[in-house]
Amino acid sequence: MSKLGFMVGFGAGYVLGSKAGHERYEQLRRLYDNLLSSPKLKRASVKAKDAVETGYEQARDKASEGVNKVQEKVRDRRSDDRSGLTVAPPPSPN
Repeated sequence: MSKLGFMVGFGAGYVLGSKAGHERYEQLRRLYDNLLSSPKLKRASVKAKDAVETGYEQARDKASEGVNKVQEKVRDRRSDDRSGLTVAPPPSPN
């Protein structure tokens, strides 16, 4: 008897759940379609894309400046090493 009750309950739950699930799916799909066709979303999307591009350009420029600074320091060190290189005399024995 418990197996039969379980099967009836499972069947009823499945039928009712699938009907509510399909209706909810259709509701969410309509909401999504409305959202995609919204002019406000399109404007916000364009603004977000522009902001990302601006941020990317600024980050690229800053990174390039940083690379140039490092390259200059490396060049300066190399030129300093060549011109100012001195070797101390060995210590005198006592």
